[in-house]
Amino acid sequence: MTSYLIRRLLSALTVIAVVSAITLFIFFAVPSDPAVLACGKGCTPDRIAEIRHSLGLDRGLLVQFGEFAKGLVAGRTFGDGSTAVHCSAPCLGISYHDNTDVWDTVWSRFPVDLSLALGSALAFLLLGVALGLAAAVRKGKPLDKFAVGLALFGISTPIYFIALVLQYVFVDKWQLLPAAGYTPVTEDPASWFTGLLLPWVALVVINLAAYARFTRSTALEVMGEDYIRTARAKGLPRRTVTLKHTLRGAITPVVTIIGMDFGALLGGAAIITESAFGLPGIGQLAVQSVQNVDLPVIMGTTLFAATAVVLANVVVDVVYGLIDPRVRRA
Repeated sequence: MTSYLIRRLLSALTVIAVVSAITLFIFFAVPSDPAVLACGKGCTPDRIAEIRHSLGLDRGLLVQFGEFAKGLVAGRTFGDGSTAVHCSAPCLGISYHDNTDVWDTVWSRFPVDLSLALGSALAFLLLGVALGLAAAVRKGKPLDKFAVGLALFGISTPIYFIALVLQYVFVDKWQLLPAAGYTPVTEDPASWFTGLLLPWVALVVINLAAYARFTRSTALEVMGEDYIRTARAKGLPRRTVTLKHTLRGAITPVVTIIGMDFGALLGGAAIITESAFGLPGIGQLAVQSVQNVDLPVIMGTTLFAATAVVLANVVVDVVYGLIDPRVRRA
């Protein structure tokens, strides 16, 4: 298991390094000059050249990639002399828009996405798997038809529409909940929970449908396997066959999907949800950085999101290896 974990970590570091290189090359492929963007309106050529030197843009591409990689592990200094600005590790650059450290900005938004991802993923995983498994066991019966209909509704309904309906019903009309928002759990756990309840419900409605449908299809395949028929022929109770044998076979592919979805949520994938409920997460930061053409923040959020997905997949691979020992030997 240790060698398997080491192989997966080395593979993840390689992927992160490749993503970093691609992100940096895309940074230089954009038609706009980063120095002009950083300088703003009314700049002189001398000032643009000065900014280009301070940002290290007058160096070769490989040298800049080396500086970028060095900044991630040891920090870096932009400019020299009295105008030098130090960026501590892990350095993702300095924002052109407000001159703040990009890592500090992204990290300050991370608790929002972590709260959103943890609450919603736990709910739609448990509910989706339970509903999909129950629908497979009762194939063709009312519960199966309800699960299929719910899956169709969840997949075909835009999340911003669900967000608007939830806010109108529970906040404006019935006034059962406060408006959605984020309060750090360390400050007020009750406000943290009530502020995130509606965004969690919106994400659960969308993702529950997909997990229920996927679990149903994989469970039906597993129920057709010989070892399930053997278990039934031995006279094992239906509950044991379903929960011990069918669930274990059906849950393995679901683990892979939840890893990718959870990593994407951590990286700010719930952009529409954050925008609909006004949550200050990484997704909202990414949208604002695109609107401001703030390239360092765009790079920082992109790299952070990619790293979250890669690390989440490492965790999934480890769990996958624990569930199925054959994976560790592959």
